[in-house]
Amino acid sequence: MFEVIPCVDVRLGRAVRLLEGDPARETVYHSDPLDAARRFDSLGAPWIHIVDLDAALGTGSNLEGIEAATRGVRASVEVAGGIRSSHDAALRLEFADRVVVGTAAVREPRLVHELLERFGPRRVVVSVDARHGEVAVSGWTEATGVRASDLARAMHAAGVETLIFTDVSRDGTMKGVDEVPVRSVRDAFPGTLYAGGGVGSDSDLELYESLGLQGAIVGRAIYEGKITYPRTA
Repeated sequence: MFEVIPCVDVRLGRAVRLLEGDPARETVYHSDPLDAARRFDSLGAPWIHIVDLDAALGTGSNLEGIEAATRGVRASVEVAGGIRSSHDAALRLEFADRVVVGTAAVREPRLVHELLERFGPRRVVVSVDARHGEVAVSGWTEATGVRASDLARAMHAAGVETLIFTDVSRDGTMKGVDEVPVRSVRDAFPGTLYAGGGVGSDSDLELYESLGLQGAIVGRAIYEGKITYPRTA
């Protein structure tokens, strides 16, 4: 079954969405991430994806607020942003169901192996975030020269079972999904794959599903009612 997972991005203690990952182009949806999480929880979301943008950018932490949001809902929660050590992951797994690793998958691939061994593949997800096919890290501020498809292939070889692909150039724009990079990552990663970036209508979700993805991570399009959520069969 194709699954839509609502996304709550947290910056300076608020639930926001950034345009193409740019902190200067921010829309605030809730002053408290708990309110955002409860909104999605009330709609019956089985999973919620929460990102600590300040931790990802290296400018701070919203761990306390994210923990409160996680504990305040019935839904399962995955937490992303700034997870660059086994200690970081362990802290979040005290209250979250799984953690999402991004930058570390490129900068410290040995950490992915360590987390998989310590916590198991069901609790460790890798996020491949790319702009024009090239992986971006540190809150999407740094290009790496690594192709998204190559990283996805390497993560599968490492034992990663669940991957999230984000098209950074379209994230938060609601301009529609670019099929080419999504298909490239799908071809490289045979495991469970979710994607996000540019979703602005139900047809984008249908495109993801037609490419064989298991689901989508969606933020602005749900907040602004551009897609059907909860999604009907």
